[in-house]
Amino acid sequence: VNCVSSIDQIGTMGSQTPLSRTSSASSTTPLGTFIGEETQFTTLPNGVKIKDFKIGTGSDTVTPTSQRLDLQMNGRLINTNAGITFYNTKNNNSDGFGAIPLTINLSQGVALPGLEAGLVGMKKGGIRRIVVPPGDLSYDKFPGLEPKPMSAADQRALDSVVKNPGRDGTIM
Repeated sequence: VNCVSSIDQIGTMGSQTPLSRTSSASSTTPLGTFIGEETQFTTLPNGVKIKDFKIGTGSDTVTPTSQRLDLQMNGRLINTNAGITFYNTKNNNSDGFGAIPLTINLSQGVALPGLEAGLVGMKKGGIRRIVVPPGDLSYDKFPGLEPKPMSAADQRALDSVVKNPGRDGTIM
C-alpha cells in the first residue's frame, strides 16, 4: 500500500467549524474522495491527532502490521511560528528530479510510534494530517527513528525543540 501522508500545513487542531454538506470542499475523482475541510481532527486513544483531507482508493487499508509503506510527506515543528520543516521527501533527491518516498515497514521499530499509529486506516493515495504529541510516541523517546532529518540544519531545528524541555515538541 502506498500512502501519501500530508503533514505539511499548520492549522487549529479540531477547532474549525465544519463546512456545510453542500460545500464544494468535497469532491470525488478516480483518485479518491477529497473531503477537504469538512472533517475535524480525531484524537486517537494514544493522543495522536489525525485529519483526513483525501480518502484514498483501493481495497487495501494500512494495518498495524502492514509490510511496506511508501510515503510522500513533510514534517513540521508546530512549536515555532513559521512551522519549520525538518523533513520533506520532496527535498531528499540530490539530483533534483522528483521526490523519493520514505519507505517504512510498520511494527518494525523503524518509524516513530506516533507516525505509525496515525497511518493506520489510510488507503493508497490518501492524504492525512498527523499530529504527534511529545513524549513516548515521538522524538523525545525515539530520536533515531524515521522520519530522520536529511540535513544538519534540519537536525538542528528538530533538536532545538525536542532537546529543550521548555518547548512543545509536538510535530505534524
